[in-house]
Amino acid sequence: MRKKLIAANWKMFKTPDETRDFFREFLPLVSDHERDEILVCPSFVNLPAAVEAAKGSNVAIGAQDMHWEKQGAFTGETSAGMLLAVGCTHVIVGHSERRQYFGETDDIVNFKLKAALEAGLTPIACVGEVLEEREAGLTEDVLRRQCLRAFHAISAKKAAKLVVAYEPVWAIGTGKTATPQLASDAHLLIRGEAAKAFGEEFAGQLRILYGGSVKPENAKALMAEAEIDGALVGGASLDPKSFAAIVKY
Repeated sequence: MRKKLIAANWKMFKTPDETRDFFREFLPLVSDHERDEILVCPSFVNLPAAVEAAKGSNVAIGAQDMHWEKQGAFTGETSAGMLLAVGCTHVIVGHSERRQYFGETDDIVNFKLKAALEAGLTPIACVGEVLEEREAGLTEDVLRRQCLRAFHAISAKKAAKLVVAYEPVWAIGTGKTATPQLASDAHLLIRGEAAKAFGEEFAGQLRILYGGSVKPENAKALMAEAEIDGALVGGASLDPKSFAAIVKY
């Protein structure tokens, strides 16, 4: 059985004080929850506050991005070593917004994935198609290309901690959600690509999350699919009660 991972991506929201307020309310709501792993990914400036607030709890803290170099003249960037030093255990890599607004390519995702795994972080590698690709019947081609490039030159041994998130870009923040069946089909395809890259045994254990307008109302139906191993939650994770309801689906 793959243990589900319910992850919050706060994007560019909240201050350190608001972060502390969130955890004050959220932690008691999920303190006895053991069925799934829980992860919160705030912005860089909120990481120390989040790590401190979550200390001793069942909630892990991750970052929303990282640079692939260990250090250097990369203004505005943050390395895996820095994330580990403040207490992060996870990092999101290749989120569709990074691709869409900041020009991240499949090759950059591969560099970041290698660096995160090398450092001992658990990376959540994001893949997914945009609306035009979905409507043109290109979903399978897009997912295959993204997986092929993201997994390039990474061994199964090195990839042990890897998590993948399928996020149909047309469903992010739009209120549209892929049907559980649609999401399940995409996850099956991603698992097949992981089997080609890392072997059948690895693919059978790989956790593939769904991300795209996950809310308390649809979490149960999505999580009931055998191929869906958790959720990457955006807007609905900003409210402690809403995110706790998703965790407890």
